[in-house]
Amino acid sequence: MALVRIVGLGPGDPDLVTLGSLEALRRVGRAVTLLAPPALALFLEAEGLTVLRGRIRDPALFVRGSAEEIEHFVAGLDGEQLAVGVLGNPLSDFPGLPMLLRALERNGYECDLVPGMPRATLAASLAMPLVDLPPASERHDWNALVEVMARLRRSCPWDREQTHESLIPYLIEETYEVVDAIESKHDGDLCEELGDLLLQIVFHAQLATERGKFSIADVVDALAGKMIRRHPHVFGDQAVSSVAEVWQNWDQLKALEPAGQRRQSRLDGIPKGLGALQRAQKMQEKAARVGFDWPDLEGVRAKLAEEIAELEEARRREDKAAIREELGDVFFSFVNLSRALGEDAEGVLRAANEKFYRRFTYMERRAERDGRKLNDLSLDELEELWELAKIQAA
Repeated sequence: MALVRIVGLGPGDPDLVTLGSLEALRRVGRAVTLLAPPALALFLEAEGLTVLRGRIRDPALFVRGSAEEIEHFVAGLDGEQLAVGVLGNPLSDFPGLPMLLRALERNGYECDLVPGMPRATLAASLAMPLVDLPPASERHDWNALVEVMARLRRSCPWDREQTHESLIPYLIEETYEVVDAIESKHDGDLCEELGDLLLQIVFHAQLATERGKFSIADVVDALAGKMIRRHPHVFGDQAVSSVAEVWQNWDQLKALEPAGQRRQSRLDGIPKGLGALQRAQKMQEKAARVGFDWPDLEGVRAKLAEEIAELEEARRREDKAAIREELGDVFFSFVNLSRALGEDAEGVLRAANEKFYRRFTYMERRAERDGRKLNDLSLDELEELWELAKIQAA
């Protein structure tokens, strides 16, 4: 299949053509350049590229997305491999890109995109490796953050190596650090950790931008559109009388969206990577919205007692497989109990973990103060320390 490679040439200055763009052009060898200044075209020729002139009748109309100009160009390709050099970044500075991609696809051409430095002056200056970023005291905005990420991908060896898959551990870690900051009730930490999480989102969007899939602007646009669409009681004329009715409308609207139509169950769409307690509670909440739920707390308590009895029976039989299964049912029932009491099971267990941490570390410090270690103490002494920790490190 013939290849057409669309390559960003930067703002027009030969010094701002990225190494990646230059190498992508060289691998093809032949290119048309859209509205490139003469000095830039001469630079590309000096770098071994054959610049084809006159292949596009009206480059300005072509860039703006003239269907006639684009169809004329594609029809004249005749199966050849060619590069199209675009000033700036094709994803942000080439309005006709979607139409060109569709025309190439219809005519059987393979197409790939190589981003360049955007034409904006700020983008160009931030991209230059010898130009310092603004001082830390200066206030940065959203556009500056996006530009910083683009520069990191160009100039930092570690950032260049990353993929969506390699970033997964960092995305998860930053999410939990946001949770820690919220639970610590420290606004300064929360501000910083939200920034770290936002960086992960911008990073993933930048990777997608470089592959010509979507940009951070698409992420923001899709999110805003989804929130408006799912809140007709806020942005439309629909009236709701309760939170339960909001949830009902939310589920109905989600089901009409493309992702919702692909789901075979109401429980689809809950990430399998969620913590087990979180996933259990999400599934129970979705099931409850269609009426599959205990009518009151007593029903939940009775079910929990039933599952504990079944676990004891499995233990009596020494059936390891049954023990594992029944223990899972007990955990699931405890999540149901948390939900019935209006609590988040994951949050409840996190709080219990932190309480145990405080008390156990108090025991360690107290033993150390007395010149001893915990493993030197008897069980009675450990129990005595634990009771003291419950008072001193509640």
